[in-house]
Amino acid sequence: MITKRVIPCLDVDNARVVKGVSFVNIQDAGDPVELAKMYSDEGADELVFLDITASEQGRETMRNLVREVAKVINIPFTVGGGIKDLNDARALLLNGADKVSINTAAVNNPSLIKDLMRIYGKQCVVVAIDAKRNYDLKHRKNVIKTDKGRCWFEVYIYGGKKATGIDAIEWAKKVERLGAGEILLTSIDNDGKKDGYDLILTKAISHAVNIPIIASGGCGKPKHMLDVFREAGADAALAASIFHYREYTIQEVKRYLKRNNVIVRL
Repeated sequence: MITKRVIPCLDVDNARVVKGVSFVNIQDAGDPVELAKMYSDEGADELVFLDITASEQGRETMRNLVREVAKVINIPFTVGGGIKDLNDARALLLNGADKVSINTAAVNNPSLIKDLMRIYGKQCVVVAIDAKRNYDLKHRKNVIKTDKGRCWFEVYIYGGKKATGIDAIEWAKKVERLGAGEILLTSIDNDGKKDGYDLILTKAISHAVNIPIIASGGCGKPKHMLDVFREAGADAALAASIFHYREYTIQEVKRYLKRNNVIVRL
């Protein structure tokens, strides 16, 4: 069996880690360098750093801060936000990132996925998909039954600010074909609410593709990670506030998962 990964996420704005609910109501959560070192020391499998306003503001990712974070960790490091082209990706990799995560740029220029894969290898390319339920079913192919009725999942860009009209399941299939090595899948509906991941969304995407899925959005306790591994087929579970506010440590979560027969690295 494949080892499941537990990944803390640093959503960064103005050089501070922040956390919101459904991508709004943002609050301060700490210093990114201090949190990164703590998570690395605690045994996180990877770290994700997302500059959440870079694309919306049309600016580059904070390279100096990425470099400072990279200095204090010894785990794989994924960086996203504000990457527009190959030069932006190269700059982040030179400043300590092991992988780059693209969302807005991938939607606006899908060939960027293929170009990144060709130059750096697919193991370096993460495509982030921010998806939200849409209950307007007109002319929709991938309609899914949920507890709140039938819906489809729509891709959003610019930090969850702009709807694209793109079906998340079809988009996941396309990014795999273009060369993405894994998908960082965030439920905008569940983000920050701590009620659990969107298992329906995660399962639909994980069944549609053959590359790893990092589930994101909604984790409030270790059982939510157990559920997204067991019921939705996620390969990794990403969480933010439960770690930032010390509700649980990385090791507490991993020990819980191990007790429930999930293979994790302790």
